[in-house]
Amino acid sequence: MSLAQDIAKIEEQEQVLRFKAFDEHTAWALGSAMRAEAEKQKLPLVIDIRIGPRQMFFAALPGTAPDNSEWVRRKANSVLRFHRSSYLLNRQYEQSARSFGTAMGIDPMDHANAGGGFPLTIEGVGVIGSITVSGIPQRDDHGFVVQALCAFLGKNHAKLALEPEGK
Repeated sequence: MSLAQDIAKIEEQEQVLRFKAFDEHTAWALGSAMRAEAEKQKLPLVIDIRIGPRQMFFAALPGTAPDNSEWVRRKANSVLRFHRSSYLLNRQYEQSARSFGTAMGIDPMDHANAGGGFPLTIEGVGVIGSITVSGIPQRDDHGFVVQALCAFLGKNHAKLALEPEGK
């Protein structure tokens, strides 16, 4: 899949994967479902759900390291600042051949444009937080979040999934 195709598909994901409402109970239910799926697949993931800067759900599964929590923090900061998926930012900056940190005047120790951060959006309201994972390759991190959101929101994952890399 080309960069342009990735960008278009991720923008579609962001439009479709929205909530009607979201609160602490929703965060717990979504995070718990994500944790169960990661355990089932034996994925070494850190899972983080935030409303604004307030952490609503956190899990660190076997095989993760402290650095995964740092990646989650940096990806979530990017989602909260730009209201876009961290992988969309990655694809856009790769397409433009610009440096993410330099182009935006941001500290790369506080922001990351690696896949795995997704905007938590409420229909008619906008972005209120982030859903972020870290622990597997960035495209797979992004794909895991999209798959979990599709399952939770009852959306067709096959229609929204990115093509495998290199296709």
